[in-house]
Amino acid sequence: MEKKTDATADLVDDLQAKTKEFLQPNPAARAKMAALKLSSSGQAKSQYPQTEGILGAAMVNHGRKLGDENSLGQALIEAGDSLKQIADVKYSLDNNVKQNFLDPLNHLQNNDLKEVMHHRKKLSNRRLDFDGKRRKQAKGGISDEEVRMAQEKFKESLHNASTSMYHLLENDVELISQLCVFSESLAQYYQSCADIMQDLTNKLYEK
Repeated sequence: MEKKTDATADLVDDLQAKTKEFLQPNPAARAKMAALKLSSSGQAKSQYPQTEGILGAAMVNHGRKLGDENSLGQALIEAGDSLKQIADVKYSLDNNVKQNFLDPLNHLQNNDLKEVMHHRKKLSNRRLDFDGKRRKQAKGGISDEEVRMAQEKFKESLHNASTSMYHLLENDVELISQLCVFSESLAQYYQSCADIMQDLTNKLYEK
């Protein structure tokens, strides 16, 4: 159970970091966002600058400069608006993944895993204490009652650590359901992107 618990703790930690990188690939912008969130004290937070939105805004800007009567200008505005729509869809994906995947992982890390690690540390300390008192007892330097009390504490910690690890490792169904929600969110995102780009492609072919 200890090996599986350690593996679970590693995956929860790693998945959170890698999912954030997946949603927000630009490390500089990600760091800036994190700093803004820390300094804003719960006030309105800025949004991560989606690359599709940046490119879309540039296309719309250049399209307007060319003028509404210009075919290339019209095409650029159409393309830019479509990319800005994709940026909006990506923001929606960000929110869904945060609420339904990252937040539960964070809760698991800060509650269940924290409790398990606390019990395991306590167990380790009480095991050392019990072993130490048994060695002293062998040399006649400690009473049987003290050894018995150390053994009882050790047994109590062993029970608590085992129970908390068991409950954590029985949590697979919940984690799989969160992965399922993550998969659904991605499927909807990619489907929306495909629909938006297909519609744009059709319009551009007409032009």
